[in-house]
Amino acid sequence: MKITSVDVFPLKIRNGPVYLGTSIGQSDESDYYIRPEYRSIYSRNLETLLVKITTDSGIYGWGEALAPVGPEIAGEIIERLFKHFLIGQDPRDIDVIWSRLYDSMRERGYFTGFMVDALTAVDVALWDILGKSVQLPVYQLLGGAYRREIPAYVSGIPKQTREERIELALEWKAKGFTAIKLHLGFGVHEDAEIAAYMREALGPRFRLMVDAHWQYSVPEAIRLGRTLERLNIEFLEAPTAPEDIEGTAEITRALDIAIAIGEAKRTRYQFKDRLLKRAADIYQPDIGRTGISEARKIANLAEAFNIPIAPHLSVGQGICIAATLHLSAAISNLLIVEYQPTVMTAANSLLVRPLVCEQGRYLLPEGPGLGVDIDEEQLRKHMSA
Repeated sequence: MKITSVDVFPLKIRNGPVYLGTSIGQSDESDYYIRPEYRSIYSRNLETLLVKITTDSGIYGWGEALAPVGPEIAGEIIERLFKHFLIGQDPRDIDVIWSRLYDSMRERGYFTGFMVDALTAVDVALWDILGKSVQLPVYQLLGGAYRREIPAYVSGIPKQTREERIELALEWKAKGFTAIKLHLGFGVHEDAEIAAYMREALGPRFRLMVDAHWQYSVPEAIRLGRTLERLNIEFLEAPTAPEDIEGTAEITRALDIAIAIGEAKRTRYQFKDRLLKRAADIYQPDIGRTGISEARKIANLAEAFNIPIAPHLSVGQGICIAATLHLSAAISNLLIVEYQPTVMTAANSLLVRPLVCEQGRYLLPEGPGLGVDIDEEQLRKHMSA
């Protein structure tokens, strides 16, 4: 079996749901704006990069790279640097292809960022092809499923007022969800206040997590963490700058609440540095940034340190979500998986058969490969929008 074509689809879903709700920084003048609450550049659209790799046997695979802004960038890397290498290769040589593409730019310093994002999309597509070629789901190729129902937490309560937040959270509780992550980072005092009234509204046994979006210094994060401990918050995510390994390790040592990090990292090498320093209690690789191959190696490394994995999912669409579920089924040290309700709706609009998350659990997609397929007619509509 040989690869005959590689097609990239930088996708921008216009007029889709705004990730994490509205922002005072949003403007109609550009697709992109800096969200003042979190400093990062956001898009008014849902953006992602899809790749379709086709073989001479007629089997094809879909891959996806997490690309919340500028999906064209990773697409150009595939088109200009990867495509000519991939044509003629056996797509089942997944590790060989990953290593050669990673090696091709590492000595120039491109061992993370958009380079690895592009590699991620290729990697996921190759696993899809491998599964289809032997008529087995990806989780089976990874060693089997520890679970076929994947525990999920609702990510974010994108409302502005206390009353609106409580109302929406209670709606999710009524639907059978037992865990919610609050997207905070508005200041130590305000974060503590929001967490306190959400705990009161949802009750003592409901699982609550907090994402601080890297907003705090080490002393601030420790002060916030001590307050969250009294509220029985399950974990504090991204408390300080992602580059600050020593600072994150200091926060982890100072607090009883679990510290969760990892969405910004892409390779086992980056996670190894943090594991060795015990710089977190929970690791959150995003399969849209690591791919399936690297995520499995990260999970195996973490297992050796008795560290659980809680995969990150933000604006990744259907292929990314499906890949995450297969990986999550096949690792022993899974904790829980993120669920973005508005993103899931958009993702399912592009799939032939929808993914399901209900009553606090994802259902594992069955069928060969990733068990999902892109509706190319719907895809073309978004491409031409």
